[in-house]
Amino acid sequence: MIFHIAEESDWTAARAAGDYRVSTRGRTLAEEGFIHASRRDQVLGVAEAFYADAGPLLLLSIDPTRLSAPVRDDEVAPGVVFPHIYGPIDLDAVVAVTPLDRGADGSYRLPPS
Repeated sequence: MIFHIAEESDWTAARAAGDYRVSTRGRTLAEEGFIHASRRDQVLGVAEAFYADAGPLLLLSIDPTRLSAPVRDDEVAPGVVFPHIYGPIDLDAVVAVTPLDRGADGSYRLPPS
């Protein structure tokens, strides 16, 4: 399983369009060339680094075997590897959509697995 943090409005638009094409906050697949994803242990770091001031967020749980686009593990810094999806996310590859909530201290909390 891989994960993608999505803003609610982007997920709503994807459901209407038939696939998901947002790479990361404010950047599309066409602009970036791939869609950023993470493993479960990377989600909170990404949320804090790039979405600290964001509105409601969703965590998309993606089954990579159901994607029509290839997934590659890319090294983004020495020894730091993230999965990237090189095409749109097929809606049926998204097996769960859960709110990415904040705790009382304001930090993001992972939903139960």
